[in-house]
Order: sequence, then C-alpha cells, then structure tokens
Amino acid sequence: MSKNNKRNKNQRKNEITRGIFTVLEKEPEKSFNYKQIAAKIGVVDTNDRNTLIKRLVELKEKKRILEEGRGSYKALASTKTYHTGTVDITGRGNAYIVVEGLDDDVFVPFNKLKKAFHRDVVEVYIFPRRKGKKLEGEITKIVSRDKTSFVGIVDMQKDFAFVRPTDYRMYTDIFVPKSKFSNAEDGDKVIVEINEWPDNADSPFGTITQVLGKPGEHNTEIHSILAQYGLPYEFPVEVDLFANTLDTSIKEEEIAKRRDLRETLTFTIDPKDAKDFDDALSFKILENGNYEIGIHIADVSHYLKTDTILDDEAYDRATSVYLVDRVVPMLPEVLSNNACSLRPNEEKYTFSAIFEIDENTVIKNEWFGRTVINSDQRFAYEEAQHIIETGKGSIPMEISIRDGAYTVGDEIVDATLTMDRLAKIMRDKRMQQGAISFDKIEVRFNLNEKMEPEGVYFKESKDANKLIEEFMLLANRRVAQFIGKQKPVKTFVYRVHDEPNEDKLMALNSIISRFGHKLDFKDKKSISNSLNQLLEDVKGKKEQNLVDTLAIRSMSKAIYTVDNIGHYGLAFDYYTHFTSPIRRYPDVMVHRLLQHYLDGGETPKTEPYEIKCKHSSDMESLAANAERDSIKYMQIKFMEDHQDQEFVGVISGVTEWGLYVEIIENKCEGMVRIRDIKDDYYTFDEKEYAIVGERTKKTYQLGDEVIVMVKSTDLIKRHLDFSLIGKNA
Repeated sequence: MSKNNKRNKNQRKNEITRGIFTVLEKEPEKSFNYKQIAAKIGVVDTNDRNTLIKRLVELKEKKRILEEGRGSYKALASTKTYHTGTVDITGRGNAYIVVEGLDDDVFVPFNKLKKAFHRDVVEVYIFPRRKGKKLEGEITKIVSRDKTSFVGIVDMQKDFAFVRPTDYRMYTDIFVPKSKFSNAEDGDKVIVEINEWPDNADSPFGTITQVLGKPGEHNTEIHSILAQYGLPYEFPVEVDLFANTLDTSIKEEEIAKRRDLRETLTFTIDPKDAKDFDDALSFKILENGNYEIGIHIADVSHYLKTDTILDDEAYDRATSVYLVDRVVPMLPEVLSNNACSLRPNEEKYTFSAIFEIDENTVIKNEWFGRTVINSDQRFAYEEAQHIIETGKGSIPMEISIRDGAYTVGDEIVDATLTMDRLAKIMRDKRMQQGAISFDKIEVRFNLNEKMEPEGVYFKESKDANKLIEEFMLLANRRVAQFIGKQKPVKTFVYRVHDEPNEDKLMALNSIISRFGHKLDFKDKKSISNSLNQLLEDVKGKKEQNLVDTLAIRSMSKAIYTVDNIGHYGLAFDYYTHFTSPIRRYPDVMVHRLLQHYLDGGETPKTEPYEIKCKHSSDMESLAANAERDSIKYMQIKFMEDHQDQEFVGVISGVTEWGLYVEIIENKCEGMVRIRDIKDDYYTFDEKEYAIVGERTKKTYQLGDEVIVMVKSTDLIKRHLDFSLIGKNA
C-alpha cells in the first residue's frame, strides 16, 4: 500500500462507514449483501472492498446493524438515530458528542446530559435535523465513564460535605457523608471518588480519598494538577523496593556481549540543570577521512524487564511529566538518575546507532546494537554553544557548570565544531525536503527557595541544541527505516505525523493575513516552504508567539502507532522514538523490538503493540496538558505581584465572552471579559475574529496590541483576568 493510501486509510474507512448507513437507512425494511452495498456506494477497489466487509462485521458485532441470514445486512430500528460517541463539555455546561463516522458533532444541551461527564463514552439519540441547523440530540445512556475521581474543595456542613470540583467542565458538586470525610477539613483541596449517583439525587455520592492540602499552597496546587489528569507524583512502595533490588553493577561478562566503545571520545550535552543524561555522542575520524559518529542511548531495557511490577508501572505512566518546578519521572531514581544516566567517567550500558558519514553527511555505513561507553565529559548547552561561537575550548566562569572557568581539550573542540557543521548540513537538507521548523518560544521561571517566581525567561534553541536535535533525529529516522524497509513487514512502533487539515490552514491564512503574511497552497512543498517562511518572518515580532501557536494548532497531532504513514513535519518517510527510553515508554518498546529483530526473532502480533501505542499517545497528551496547566499556574502566581502595573499585550483569542490577551514581555495570557468593557456594548464577530462596539463601532481584533492591567487572579481555578485600558497607540 502506498504512503498516500495509508495516510487516507482512516478517512476512507469513515467514508465507507457512512456509506453503509446511508444504504441501509434509505431502505430500512430491506437487507443487502456486501456486493450490493459496494455497488451502491461505488466501491470497486479491492482494499476498499475488504474494508467494507470488515466494517460490516464490526458493526454487526457492535450491534449497530443486523445480520439477516448469512452475509445479508439491514438497518436496526435504532440505527437511524442512536449513536455512540465521546462527550466534550463546553465552558457553558452544554456538550458536543463526537461520533466516529459523522461529519458533524452532535450538540446536547445541559438539561439532556443525563449525568454524563466530560470525555465519557455515551449513547446519543439524534433529533431529526432541521434545515440549516446543527445536529442536536440527547444522551440516552452512559456506556463508560472516563474517570470517577475529581479534584475539588470541601464545603463542610454539620454531618456531610459537598466537594466542589475545580474543573470547570465538571458541572455538579459531589455529596460526601460524614463517614467518608477521610480527615478532610472545611476548605481543603481533596481528591474525591464518585461511588454512585442515585436517580433521585441532585448530586452524585462520593468518598474523599486523599487530602491534597490548603488551596493556594504551592505543593497543593502542583499535586492538584497531577491528580486532575490522573498522574501519580510518587512511586508505590513496592515498585521502589523492586527497583532498589536491581543489580546495576557493570559486569565483565555483560561487557563481553557488547561492542566496547569505552576508549572512543564520548560526551553529553544537556540542560545545565539536567539530572538524567539519556544520550551521548561519540566522535572519531576514520582513515578514509570520513567520520564515525555514535548516538548512544541509555540501555533502559537491560534493567527494565517485561512482566515485572517495575515495567507495569513504567507502562502505566508511559512518560515523564515535566512540570514548572519538578520532573515526575517514568522510572524510579535508581534508574533515571543513576544506573541509566550517562554520567561522565562512569561505565554505562548503552544501545547505539553508529554511522560512518562523509563531509556531505551521506551515510556510508550504519550499525545498531548494544554497547558499553565511558563518557569523557558532560557539557551544558551554554558551554557547547560557547565552543561553537568562539571556536575555542576556554569556558568562562559565568556559564561553567563546574566550580569555575576551565579549558576543554582540542579533541573535543574539534569534534564539537565538526558535528555542528554536519548538523547544519543535515538540517538544511531536511528543510529542502519540506520539513517544518517549529522553534516555539518556551516560557521558564526563575524560582526562589519557596518556589515563588521571581522572573520570567524564554528558552531559546541555539546551534548547540540543534546539533543534538539533528543527531537524535538521524538515529530515530535510521532505526525506523532499518526495520520499516524489511520484507516481510515487521511489527514496529512508529512516530507518525499526518498532513495538516486544509480547513485549519485556510483559517490560519486568514488570521496571518492581518499581519501581512500569507501561505502558498499550490502544492505540498509550497505549503511547507511558505510555513517555514512565515515562522522565520515573525521571529522577534509582537505576533511571533501567537503565530507559532496557531501554526502548531493547524498541524495534525503526532502519535505512536504500528501503522507507518511517515512524519509530515519532519519530512521523513520513516520515523520512530529511539533516543529517550528514560522518559518515554515507546522508546523502550523500540529498543526491545530492535534487539529482538537483531537476534533474528519473528515478528510479533501487531494488536498488543497498537494498544500500547494508543496508551502512550494518550498519556503523552495528559502530560502535556499538566505541563501547560503548571505553567499557567506559575504565570498567575507571577502576575499576583504585578497588580498595579500596565502591560502591553496582543489579543491572542476572541470569543463571545471576551478577549484573550497575551502580554508581550512575559507571555502570560489572561482574559478580558466582554462584560467588563464599559465604554460600549460589544458583540462577537466570529468571521472577523473581533468584538465590535454597537454604538462606537470600535473594534478589538485578533492580533491587536492593547494595554491591560491585572484585575484578578485565582490560583485555585487558574484564572487570570485583565482590565482593558485601551489600544496601544
């Protein structure tokens, strides 16, 4: 199957599903076999016909259609109007139900939710559609709950309490009898587990399972963010005990099984505050003038064995979570910061991708396998950047991560400069092939000992960061290609990124045109080139963060899957994640599968790996949400101390209830509520991304510069409200 056919497989599957229902519902009293249905919806391709047969069986098994006699199908009485989908609660308490196979989401008003919560899977009855109106319906049954634990604040009464959830999408409080308080006090922030919701009760009944602390306290709020997404912040005792019993010593008999690279020049480049170093680079000039460059990754799978409680815990977490003040690791410290951390002057087991590369970065040879290394030095990005910029090995005290200024040997300086030059060639090649360069500004905080923000700074990706990035991309790409091109096809874990949605790109083009930019839609290459030009053109401008954010939102989401469709954003036909097994479970799966195939093993079944990929993608999304929430929390905490100060901001979002404004100097985003703008009555113009004054016709539009002041901060609900002073002249 070609790459494009693979890319369109899910879309085609949905089209065929809709076609099946169209045929069966048009004549609900008749039954049809697959050939008749295929003829009616124009299916002639063998692959499409196989998909049609498979979907008929799946729909029958899900009891969404009826099989009358062998291979003959007809509509159920309920097929026309009942569907299963996922609940998406809006800020106003109404919901949309996302149903596979339907072009439009189904609107359900608050009074027809039937006690369903955000992300629950439900059965929805769809009302007959009125011309020109959106799909509407009502929930008839909750198929499965997404979650039953919620974070909330205790409102204590005499013999009972109510817990008020802090998630705005949770529209009801939870009743807790006195016997289930769990030592909670009035006003505490807690985790409450819903036990039941009796038919005659206004609120569900629950049990307080954990007291997080007092609202507004730093640890309480950070733990609340983790709890909101069901993310743990400590390891179970039995997992820690198991990890601490692992033999992490380096043994001669194990070294004998590996390629020994302890004498090869090797070093790490990481953030200055990093504790886990999961990748290292080695460098050697070969007799033929080519370079041997090794990408060495911590061999986590050597210690993390399948069918152990440690592996189960790592899989459940699937990723480390990077919050504003801490890392919640996927693996216990004995592995993440010790045995698997490639610290200097320590022998470590690694899994390596080693390449012979010429001056033009053409790969002449490649090798994958288990190794042992001994890193010569550890650098911070700032130190490596200084070497790149000066061409010299003298590291000044102000950027040194040691006890003072020091000098790096010529061998490492030459290696760093050579790899920087090669990385730039590789990056240029990627860009020419249609890769998109997202260098989005990342907000960071200077925190004091009490974890209070004293200042804001922006993480910038410089040449040293890009050097590491390019060689990690090289390893990830070539590992995926090494397995992906083998015949017969082997089960493998890919990192894929679909093409962007054209409607979203058109919407992006409409917005950026307000700043004098535009996209070129002539073909795929033109889109990529114009996106890169856009991202380059906005660098350093007021609209940079807004445009970067909107451009990323226009992209599809990268996911893990066994079904390779390539990676659009990187312009790679094959891509995986091989380089960070300390913090990502898919990398562990990739290491295991790669070694399995290197040992001559047969391909395993795909289904279990696809399930693990889906779980990993879901957990990655939750971790990203938690990270964003922690940054938002810290931004609000920072703005608490700047209540009397005027700020210049850019309107970053426009809704019917107000304007989102992002402050230019610190990237903090808050809301100007439409009801608080007193100089006129403003209405929302959806097409123009603006609000317009009815009397004055004054307009506030997406991208406008405005002056704001802090009106109110709410750390508990993570709300930041601004007062609008006016437009920035």
